[in-house]
Order: sequence, then C-alpha cells, then structure tokens
Amino acid sequence: MEPLNLALWAIGIALIAAGYLRPRGPWQRYQSLKSQQDNVARYEAWRGGVRDGSSSGASVMMDMARREARIWGGVAILGFILVFLGFLIR
Repeated sequence: MEPLNLALWAIGIALIAAGYLRPRGPWQRYQSLKSQQDNVARYEAWRGGVRDGSSSGASVMMDMARREARIWGGVAILGFILVFLGFLIR
C-alpha cells in the first residue's frame, strides 16, 4: 500500500461520513415543512379556497434544505469516488 492509496481512502471515508451526517438535519426539516405544506393545501382544497402561487417562507426554506441535502449528497458521492480510486491506483 502506498501513501497515496491510504490518503485517498482516508479522505474518501471522511467525505462519506460528512456527506451522510450533515444532510440529515436539513432533510428532516424539509420533510416536516413538506408535510405541513401538504396539510395546508388539503385544507384549502377542502375549504374551496384558491391558493395563490406566490412563494412562502416555508417554500423558500424547503428549497434551501433540499439544496443543502443535495450538496452534501454530492460530497458523499465524491468520497465514494476517492475510495474507489484508492483501490484502482497501484
């Protein structure tokens, strides 16, 4: 094993761990806000009211949480690639 392989494995594992642990909070917030927004939409549909198409604070927060989860998911994928390269390089 060369130092390059070990370095790639270590960095890859660290990125996988960070990519797994970091987006859990934003993803949970996203799911919570999504369920609240779905409940509001069902209530307004039942009530017969028309829901305006403007963005609310909850929809903006949902977009931010979804974007953060995507970014950290990409970090985890990069970690998998580095671990794979660590095995591939001799």
